[in-house]
Amino acid sequence: MKKPTANFSNFQKRFKEMTDTKNPLKRALIILVNVLLGLFVALFLFGASLFLYYAATAPDLTEESLTATASSLIYDADNNLIADLGSEKRTNADTEDIPIDLANAIVAIEDHRFYDHRGVDVVRILGAVWNNLTSSSTQGGSTLTQQFIKLSFFSTSQEHQTLKRKAQEAWLSLQLERRNTKEEILTYYVNKVYMANGNYGMQTAANSYYGKDLSSLSLAQLALLAGMPQAPNQYDPYTAPEAAKYRRDIVLSQMLRHDYIDQAAYDEAVATPIEDGLLPLTSSSSYPAYMDNYIKEVIEEVQEKTGYNLIDAGLHVYTNVNTAAQQRLWDIYHSDAYVNYPDTELQVASTVIDVTNGKVIAQLGSRHQTEATSLGTNQAVETNRDWGSTMKPITDYAPAIEAGIYNTTADPINDAPYNYPGTTTPVNNWDKSYYGYMTIQDAIMYSRNVPAVKSLEAVGLKNSLKFLNGLGINYPEMFYSNAISSATSVSSTEYGASSEKMAAAYAAFSNGGIYYEPQYVNKIVFSDETEVSYEPEGSQAMKATTAYMMTEMMKTVLNYGAGSNATIRGLYQAGKTGTSNYTDDEIEELAQNYPIYTSSIVAPDESFVGYNSQYAMAVWTGYKNRMVPILDSSLYVATDVYRNMMLYLYETTGSGSTNWVMPDGLYRYGSYIYKEGARITYTYSTTEETSESEEESTESSSTQETNEEATPPSNDDSTNGTPTNPPADND
Repeated sequence: MKKPTANFSNFQKRFKEMTDTKNPLKRALIILVNVLLGLFVALFLFGASLFLYYAATAPDLTEESLTATASSLIYDADNNLIADLGSEKRTNADTEDIPIDLANAIVAIEDHRFYDHRGVDVVRILGAVWNNLTSSSTQGGSTLTQQFIKLSFFSTSQEHQTLKRKAQEAWLSLQLERRNTKEEILTYYVNKVYMANGNYGMQTAANSYYGKDLSSLSLAQLALLAGMPQAPNQYDPYTAPEAAKYRRDIVLSQMLRHDYIDQAAYDEAVATPIEDGLLPLTSSSSYPAYMDNYIKEVIEEVQEKTGYNLIDAGLHVYTNVNTAAQQRLWDIYHSDAYVNYPDTELQVASTVIDVTNGKVIAQLGSRHQTEATSLGTNQAVETNRDWGSTMKPITDYAPAIEAGIYNTTADPINDAPYNYPGTTTPVNNWDKSYYGYMTIQDAIMYSRNVPAVKSLEAVGLKNSLKFLNGLGINYPEMFYSNAISSATSVSSTEYGASSEKMAAAYAAFSNGGIYYEPQYVNKIVFSDETEVSYEPEGSQAMKATTAYMMTEMMKTVLNYGAGSNATIRGLYQAGKTGTSNYTDDEIEELAQNYPIYTSSIVAPDESFVGYNSQYAMAVWTGYKNRMVPILDSSLYVATDVYRNMMLYLYETTGSGSTNWVMPDGLYRYGSYIYKEGARITYTYSTTEETSESEEESTESSSTQETNEEATPPSNDDSTNGTPTNPPADND
């Protein structure tokens, strides 16, 4: 036998040193390694056991569950069925009917490794984790198979993405891949997805949109269908053609990237108009047209609250809609019995909210909406139009009262020449004149712009925005021009104002300063018969004294100008008119297209927001094309719609017959309201003919002193709010 070599002897020596348990440091190291190894094994066994437990409790993978589209039922506030979303049309495609271009388009946009995994893709998961750690964008790691399983069994809500759900989703995906071929799984997906306008499955959409089978569609048409399931209403080619084309072209670019098509095919497809081959839609709704806008908001609220797509989730949803009120609102929009509309093109959007709880009882976003369009754009929640002077109470005066800048509704303010803070740009009133000193109550009634901007300057942009946030309204950046306008540079429903947001904001004035977020859904019953109720949760957006003072001042709006058209004899109401104006350049353009008109006011938007002790209603009017102006008597359409709707609610519910009760901390002197401790002030009477006047009213002739503290002070926030392009002055 040969003697051990030197190298082998050295190895034996080092091994002996490493395993020498008499060495404390080495002994501790061995113990640590053993403990960590034991923990790893224990965690692995625990994880495996937990996964197996979750897998054992997963839903059954049946053919019915993979192919069925469950019916969702929607009920009104009185628990009457108003819509069955499961009764829409549906035509399934067989595997051999699916064109290869459609299969490739789906795989390219949803899961380009679809043919390389067995239901769960570790490479995709790791890639998503890396992307989410290194990028601001979020990327999912689910395969197409997992997406289909989630669509068939689970909620998509982030809060429902628990470890149990993820484990069951992965288990069912693995089982589905064992049970079915890739082609069969793809067929399930093609037939399952919702494709907008009441169409389930891509074959149904092909028949509805193009009057053809899938096998007869072009590459551009197939790419459009492949991209829609991610957000079917958002990529609807009928109501959102630009977004639909954008999504379609992304699908085509992914097909090119993964070599499913060549450059020539890509170029031809992206050059194809999105409207190519589209047929006029035929109605397929299972609910009346007057419910369409409301149901759209219900679907979005259910998605937000639960993650479920109501279209095919099999839920029972109980809403806050008053069916009779909703139908009356439709009748007001679509008949001559209530409002004298100038033509069929003038649009109206409005929302009615219960001030005591935020429940939306009625909402309608347009007149003469195409009947075949289901769940299209709802202008009642869009923020792309200007609400003009209806912003003044919530942006300028209420924050100023809340902050103690104004302590009485008789506080004086000077309507005189004045520039936007930090600029040389003048603030003009709608009539290009000035009334001089007046009370803030008169400033609101006459809708003067200078006092509004001065009030915002006194409050400060940051403080005003904080106040607006408490009423559900936000801006990405606020300017002093927002004192008289809701215009924002960012096109998003997150910013600016809508009829929904304005009704909810003004409701807080009626309800002692308590704000409720608009609510469409009050209860959801799931397919397993569990249910969740949603109770309104209010927040104190302003003091009760502030709310009451604002209400008292806005009562006067209904005594003057267009506001008087909203008056209902014998009822207690308050509100504010709003008009947005054109810029000087736009006026020149309009003069060429509309050389003859009889009104001194030409506006792109006319609005009114009003309320009583039970309901608040916001109404916007205008044309889809902003450059078509509202003229003459059409300026009264907003108040006509409001008056007729609120009169109906009074006749059916008695709303408006109760006046508001003055809260503690206030007292009345003549026609004005004072905070306790506030001094009686001189008041100023103003008429439309008065220019730069400074008259004492007979009502206050016995007063002894003025409240100098009521004059708005300068604010160190002024230089931060210079408008780059102030909008035209609104009423």
